[in-house]
Parts: sequence; structure tokens; C-alpha cells
Amino acid sequence: MSQVLETSPLVTTEPEGVLAPGAGHAATHRGDFAEMDKYAPRFVPVQRQHARIGCVIPAYNEEGSIGQVLGSLLEQTHVPDEIHVVVNNSSDDTFWVAREFAGRHERWYRDELMVSEVYVHDAGSVPDRKVGALNIGFAYVEDCDYLLGVDGDAILRRDTVERLLAEIESDRRIGGISAIYTMDYAEGRTAGAKYLISGQRQQFASFNMQNLLRGRNMAVIGGQCSIFSVEALQGVRDAYRQAGPWVADSEVEDSLLSLQLKKLGFATKISATARASVGAMTTLKALDAQQVKWSYGAIDLMWPGQRGNTSGQPFHPNLRLRWMENGSMLLNLVARVGFVLLLVASLSIGAWVFSPWWLVPPVVSVLLNLRVAMSMHDRSWRDILFAALYVPGEVYMWIKLGHFIRAWTKFFSRTEVDNWGAQAAAEQGRGGYAYLQPVLYLLAFTATLVVGWMAAPLLVKESVLWVTWPLLAGVTVMQTLGMAIRLVRRQRGFTV
Repeated sequence: MSQVLETSPLVTTEPEGVLAPGAGHAATHRGDFAEMDKYAPRFVPVQRQHARIGCVIPAYNEEGSIGQVLGSLLEQTHVPDEIHVVVNNSSDDTFWVAREFAGRHERWYRDELMVSEVYVHDAGSVPDRKVGALNIGFAYVEDCDYLLGVDGDAILRRDTVERLLAEIESDRRIGGISAIYTMDYAEGRTAGAKYLISGQRQQFASFNMQNLLRGRNMAVIGGQCSIFSVEALQGVRDAYRQAGPWVADSEVEDSLLSLQLKKLGFATKISATARASVGAMTTLKALDAQQVKWSYGAIDLMWPGQRGNTSGQPFHPNLRLRWMENGSMLLNLVARVGFVLLLVASLSIGAWVFSPWWLVPPVVSVLLNLRVAMSMHDRSWRDILFAALYVPGEVYMWIKLGHFIRAWTKFFSRTEVDNWGAQAAAEQGRGGYAYLQPVLYLLAFTATLVVGWMAAPLLVKESVLWVTWPLLAGVTVMQTLGMAIRLVRRQRGFTV
């Protein structure tokens, strides 16, 4: 049964007004000096007209973080006018924790009285999960000018809303703006968890910098913390005859929405300065589930003839970028697996000759990773060490390649999968060991090659090495040139 809580137990009010400009202190009591009352100090509320912001928080089993999320929103230098927490499919105490914040909140910031109403909605079991919760929230804030979407584990910097609002109001062509995302090391309780956070911080930082340098154009407005024009969202809903701006036709609902906004002529941007800390995946199982869902959803979008109304348009700018990302991962896979196999094969017949040129790619990679780490707004010694030592970054790349293999394998298997459910289970420590599948695939592939290699005559082996080493060198040169271009490209003062 749906519950909607609209009580107001928590009201925090500071001064009831501010001293009127120019007010003197000539009269401090009434007595016979009533005529001087007009000069007495007066407290008058400051009323400012501004665009209305409705915040929607789809919350699924977020009892450990929802209080911090709401606290960070209510402490903003520009608070949303209304905040709707849509609790969906939860089995923990998310609703009860959020309920403590329900009601009217008032807070003075400088000379402005800021008021925000917090509503907590228990939506019960929602078939479309996060997509359904977002659409429920959209129905509540449709009379606002802007919708601020915030995940149930995203902690906003104090001025994030103010900065997002200023940017989206600066150009009516903007349909949505994403904040710059990072992760907090405090979420990791073990050395392994902190290592995974380092990898994710490096991954997000590189991704964010690339978008900032592309005119701040964002192919995907991530739902963790983004502001949207309600007019643009209504346009998507009406143009595509959808029940709401978000649909379950894709497992990456934010990618599909971004694509639809682009088709309607709206710009999708990343903020230059607004920041938020989002939830990190602290286990290999959880990281695999998240990354595979994202990759699988991207493939599902860009491949022709998939579910719903996603026609698959590889030449659309948003999807073309996705193809490039997948192509880059394929080259990384070929280069790394190829080098290991050819190295072992060469050693097996005594044909390995060391060349210092093979040290160039790792050196360029370290320099590029260091530059990314130095561009982080809140970098720490962990980020610098992760980039400088090479091995941690290389290991993380192999982990990412596993996600790449798993996503494409799941897609080509044509089996119906619940990637949302898999991610939720993995984050709670449940689920199997599917993240180890790429290791089995590589072992089987390697074993097949070893058997064939051992059976081949020496002349065939020499011929294979004579052909494949130059091919691998060509792939490596292309990758190294790409890294070198990114290394020397001006960052124009941006930080991520």
C-alpha cells in the first residue's frame, strides 16, 4: 500500500528577519518619541523570486546513506523547493530513516530565507524499479521549472545545486546538466576496497575530463546528480508517447533519455564546477555487476533492432561515442592478451629479443594516469600512487576488460537477464561468481592455442611470430599515439 508522509516535525529557523538597510538606532524605546518610530530598526523577511526546483530521490535499500543525502540537500546554499524521496522495492529501513526528515525546513543563508518541503513516499513494489520511481517523482514536481535527480547514495557539495541552477538557467537550449562525480575513500573499509575506489576514481576522472574538453557536451547525463529542464522532460514524454520521461526499454535509462533529449534539439552537458560524491562499488562482485549492466545497456542501445523503440543508430553522436569506447576496449584486449601470448610463444622456441621500444607504452600510460590524477579536485596520495606505480592501473584495466567480455557475451547469448536485480544482489553481497567467467574464457582460449602451438612444426611457429609481432606492434603504436595526444592536450583549467 502506498504511503505518503507530509508531516513537519523538523523545522529549523534562524533569525526571523534581517535588519532593514539604512535603519538607524535613534529610537530604542517608545515613550513620548512615537514620531521617531519610523527610524527604529525593523526586521523584514527577504523574498526573492527564483526558478522552482523539485528534487526526486529514487531510494532502494538506502538506509545507510539516505540521511546523509537529505542532510547535504538541506544544507545547500540554494535548497530545492521540494524534495521527494520515492522509496521503492526496499526491504530495509530506508522509509523510516527518511521519514525523520519529512516536513517543512527553513534555514537562513546570508540574507535569504530558504524553505524546502520534504516528502517521503513509500511506493511499495514498483515493477520498473528506479525508472518507475523516477516517473513517480516526476509527476510530483511537474509544476516546477527544474527537476533535480539525486541517487539515494549521492552526497552533494554545499554549492552543487546553486551551481547547477546557474548553469542550466544560462542557456534555454540545455535540457540537462550532470554534476562532476567522484567517490569517497571513506566508503572503503579494507585495502582491497580502497584499491577498487582508486580505480573507479581514476576511471570517472578520465571520463569527466574527456567530456569537459568536448565543449562540456555529455553523451550520458548520469542520474546520480543531475538537473533537468522540466519542459525538456515533458517534451521527451510527449514526443515519444511515453508514460514518463524515463522508460524501461533500456537498462541504462539515463543513456536513453540523453539520446532522446539530443534528438529533440536539447543540449546535454556536464557541469564545469558542481560536484557530488556518489556510491562506490567496494567488491569485485558489485563492481562487475554495475559495469556489466552499464556496458550491456550501452550495447543494447547502439545495436539495431533491440527492445522497445530503441532503433540502434550507431552514427548518432551519443551512440558513436559508445562505439568508440567499445572499440578502444577491444584494442586494449587484443594488445594485452596478444602480448602475453606472443611473449610466451617466443620464449618457448628461444626467439624472444628484448627491445626497449616496448617500454614506451607503459611510460606514456603512467604519465597520462598521473596527469589525470593531478587534475582531480580532491586528489590524495592514493590517487598519485595508483597512477605512478603502473601495476595497480594495469590490474584495474584487466578487471575492466573482464566487464567488457562479460557484457558482450551476455548480449550475444540472447538470453533475458535481470541486470538491475544482479547489481542489487551483488551490492548486498549476494549472487554467484559470474564475475570470474572472463577468467575461464581466457583460460579456455589460451589452452586451445597452447595445444595448437605445441602440435605445429617449428617453421609454422616462426612464420606465425614473424607475422603477428608486427601486427601487435601496429596496434600498440596506435594506442600509444592516442595516449600521447591526450597527454599533451590542454585541459583549459578544468578539474574533475
